[in-house]
Amino acid sequence: MKKTFMAKEKDIKHAWYLVDAKGKILGRLASSVARILRGKHKPLYTPHIDTGDNVIVINARDIAVTGKKLKDKIYLSYSGYPGGLKEMPLCEMLRRNPALVVRLAVKRMLPSSPLGRRLIKKLRVYADEKFTHQAQKPMKLSI
Repeated sequence: MKKTFMAKEKDIKHAWYLVDAKGKILGRLASSVARILRGKHKPLYTPHIDTGDNVIVINARDIAVTGKKLKDKIYLSYSGYPGGLKEMPLCEMLRRNPALVVRLAVKRMLPSSPLGRRLIKKLRVYADEKFTHQAQKPMKLSI
């Protein structure tokens, strides 16, 4: 009789990966990073367990988008109060906080559950090349 393998917490080893976003398309980068955070690149992937790895994204300021998204894509923020809806186009968001653009793109590709909230904490995004995780010795990943 064959049995389905379910990964245990003791079986999982979390690695660190470094991704350079310079010149990469935002959506394609985000889907690849979300796949690594979920752990779908590993043979012991289990949907309800955190089998993913930690990811560091550098050069978020230099991402690319296709089409007219720089002007047409709008980020909405609602405070909960009447008249509290704020709109910001992608070009303004990239100018103010490029790391947040990448973080939101990846976060929206993860499950909206307690597991997804745990997975997004393993993502570090930096606007330029400087990052503070040299001690973890991240492996360079070309996406």
